[in-house]
Amino acid sequence: MSSPSPSRMSRRFQVSGMSCAACSARVEKAVSAVPGVESCAVSLLTNELAVAGSAPDEAVVEAVVKAGYGCAPEARPAVGAPEPTAAAAPDEQAEARALRRRLGWSLALLAALMYWSMGHMMLGWPLPRWFTEPEPNHVAMGLVQLLLAGAALVLNRRFFTSGLRGLLRGAPNMDSLVALGAGAAYAWSTAVLFLMTRAQVLGGTAAAEAWMGQYYFESAAMIVTLVTVGKTLEARAKGRTTSALRSLLALAPKTATVVREGREERIPVAQVRVGDVFLVRPGENVPVDGFVEEGESAVDESALTGESVPVDKAPGDTVSAATANRSGFLRCRATRVGADTALSQIVRLMQDAAATKAPVARLADRAAAVLKRMPRRAPTPLPTMICLLYTFSEPTRQEAIS
Repeated sequence: MSSPSPSRMSRRFQVSGMSCAACSARVEKAVSAVPGVESCAVSLLTNELAVAGSAPDEAVVEAVVKAGYGCAPEARPAVGAPEPTAAAAPDEQAEARALRRRLGWSLALLAALMYWSMGHMMLGWPLPRWFTEPEPNHVAMGLVQLLLAGAALVLNRRFFTSGLRGLLRGAPNMDSLVALGAGAAYAWSTAVLFLMTRAQVLGGTAAAEAWMGQYYFESAAMIVTLVTVGKTLEARAKGRTTSALRSLLALAPKTATVVREGREERIPVAQVRVGDVFLVRPGENVPVDGFVEEGESAVDESALTGESVPVDKAPGDTVSAATANRSGFLRCRATRVGADTALSQIVRLMQDAAATKAPVARLADRAAAVLKRMPRRAPTPLPTMICLLYTFSEPTRQEAIS
């Protein structure tokens, strides 16, 4: 289904559990089949689903859940009201910090693993004497690699849990591919380690050394580490997007001074109604959109227009939420509040644009869909893989046994 334009976006939902373009395509397909949905688009960057149409929220949420993902409606943030973007900021920041820590430990384990495997075998880098004297202890070297790679996989176990869930529900995703690749490399290397111990018993150190070249522990750790690098960069880009929205929403004050029954009251901006008279003193920000009834001042509108020179305001002139009153005292009357203010509409357009796919992204999705269907038309690669593994391992096995 084609992505709707931002102006047609009517509702947004937060979707959890997506990890790749295949996940977002699966969510779009499931939601598109809901009666009453005219168009929909999923943003993998912000984990948002934008839906236009008359379908009830419950039906959309049910379709996403049946597809294997979490979903919840997202309320439109109004100026002065608690916005979901700001409320979710601590969780996003905590998740980003945890991801960076996971990446740091993964890189450290991968560096140690590369030293033990490639560094020693190919470059001759030294190892502790216990592993090399009086004879090279290849089984012990393999055990060290087994432990280092195992720690890296346990550290990145989220790929395996998410990938396994996708396989069980018949909807494999990118995590499934990562789990299969890293798991296969680790399982094969573990099997080689057991075969090496048998070769050590039958043929000594020389027979065990013949198996050293068939370890792929470093490949297993490298797969999950490199994907974690991508996840970290993705989280960083997502953080910048949500940070821009939070900064924009933070421009509006949380409270406003209104005049009701001849008395000044300080109330939350969310409680300001159309027709209320509000006061803006020098140095304060305008809480809602309105027009000036009394007073003159210079108002800084750079937050909305980008114009750095303050604009003079007099009775009858309009003022907008989040603009700053620089000099005089203004008595204004509210004309647009909440989600109807200019600032809220700008935020809405930014969020809808983030959930709308560019033409090049839709083209990439169509290409990915074609590639996804190709394995179904081609012979299964499993017999070929088994034959190749047997063929390439046979000379080494014969050499080890002899």
